[in-house]
Amino acid sequence: MNKDIEKKNAALKAVGFVEDGMVVGLGTGSTVKFMIEALAEKVKNGMNITAVATSKQSEELARSFGINVVDIGRVDEIDLTIDGADEFDKDLNGIKGGGGALLYEKIVASNSKKNIWITDSSKYVEKLGKFPLPVEVVPFGSDKVFNKLKERGYNPSFRMNGDSYFVTDGNHFIVDLHLNTIEDCYKLNSELLHIPGVVETGLFLNIADMVILGKRDGVRIFDK
Repeated sequence: MNKDIEKKNAALKAVGFVEDGMVVGLGTGSTVKFMIEALAEKVKNGMNITAVATSKQSEELARSFGINVVDIGRVDEIDLTIDGADEFDKDLNGIKGGGGALLYEKIVASNSKKNIWITDSSKYVEKLGKFPLPVEVVPFGSDKVFNKLKERGYNPSFRMNGDSYFVTDGNHFIVDLHLNTIEDCYKLNSELLHIPGVVETGLFLNIADMVILGKRDGVRIFDK
C-alpha cells in the first residue's frame, strides 16, 4: 500500500504542470493510472486538454474518464508527456517498457517539448540494469535475434503472456535482457539498435526533463 501512496503523490504533483489548452502525452503503467484519474478531475472541472496515448490501455482508461484522446498524427507536437519509469539514475536516464509500451512511449516522448516521469521511491538506482531491459523485436526472425543476444551474454528471455509470446500494440515481441548492471547505457543502446530485427530498446536516454519521485509524505524532484 505504501507504494500506492508514493505513486499517487507523484501523480498528483505532475498533474499540477498541466495547463489549459495543452496537448498532453499519457504514459502507460500503474503510476500513470493515478495521473490519468487526477487529470480527469481537472477536465471534469473545466480544463480543456487534448491527449495522445502511448498504449491502447491508457487510451481506453482516459476515454472512459471523458478525456479527449486523439491519434498522434493529428497533433503538431506534444506540450508535456507524463509517464512512469521502471528505473532511473542521477542523470535521469532510465529503463522503461515493463508494461510493454516502450516503442509508442519513445515515439510520444521524442515529440514532446517536456517529459516528466513519475515513480515510487524504489525506482531510483545508482546504476541501471537490475530491472530487465526490454528489447522490442519484429516476429520475423525473432529467434535469430534472440540467439545473437544470448551469444553476447545478455541472458535474454522472451516475454510471455501465458503460453504465448507477449505481443505489443505494434504487433511485435519483447525480449527481456537480464543484465544486473549496465556499464555503458549509450554503447549498449547503439549496439542493440544495430541488430537487424530490433525495433527499439527500453533504454530512455536524454529524454526525461524531470522525475517526480513519490514518498509517503510528499515528493522528491529530480530536475535537469
